[in-house]
Amino acid sequence: MKDYLVLISCICFLVFLIPGRFRKYFAIGGWACIVGYLFLELPYYFSINNFMYPAIAILSAPFLYITAKYLLRDDPRVIQLSTIAAVAFLIYAPFGYIPALGDWLIAAVADQTSAALAAFGHPVNFSAWNMMERNGFQTEIILACTGIQSIAIMLGVAWGVRSTARQKIAGFLLVFPTIYVLNIVRNVFVITAYTEQWFPYLSAIAGNGEMGYESFFWAHNVMAELGALIFLVILAYALFMILPELGKLADSLYRLYRGEVERIIRPKTGRSKL
Repeated sequence: MKDYLVLISCICFLVFLIPGRFRKYFAIGGWACIVGYLFLELPYYFSINNFMYPAIAILSAPFLYITAKYLLRDDPRVIQLSTIAAVAFLIYAPFGYIPALGDWLIAAVADQTSAALAAFGHPVNFSAWNMMERNGFQTEIILACTGIQSIAIMLGVAWGVRSTARQKIAGFLLVFPTIYVLNIVRNVFVITAYTEQWFPYLSAIAGNGEMGYESFFWAHNVMAELGALIFLVILAYALFMILPELGKLADSLYRLYRGEVERIIRPKTGRSKL
């Protein structure tokens, strides 16, 4: 069911890119499927003690309400936001839905991560084409470990706004190599921390019954997640420098969603002006 929601969301956003009077309804369908997917993933994230994505899922409910409300009004700000999402899906879809392409990317990242680990004195063995083993601990490289989601999102941000060809090329050169290389660094850190058991702390919070999982939890679910979030904020700021239109869009979207949230939290009822 979850995979179908992602596929339906992808289709909706791609159809949204086709001009037409009903395109806004496809955008709403795309956003709704993403929110539905986040909520269906809650049991999994709770099972691995990951609380960042559940928080995102909770916040996605008011986001969906506000976005749908303004899409129905043909608001240019949320139309632009949906265009960014659609471009991101356009970049991600080939890797997500063509197994041969996705597996090729996973294998490439696994090989490069293994080479980097060996260079830093932590060589691993492959127990399968995408499964690394060291000190009795195994780590599987999956599509989420390739950085393709972050690359697609940030390229969607860079290419989903009005810009010149030169600005689009500059955005690509900033986003793709930077995220790709830093994702390899992230993989090296997580695998080393897990296989060397750097953070065997607070098993009541970080454990899941699997031996040594605590180190993976702190390295992957906390440190790497927070580091990625901080980095993406910095990268977004760099994109603002390259794409002035992106900065204007971000400011207008912030004002829109902040104003709507304030109206939801503090509705102006029963007030009169003197």
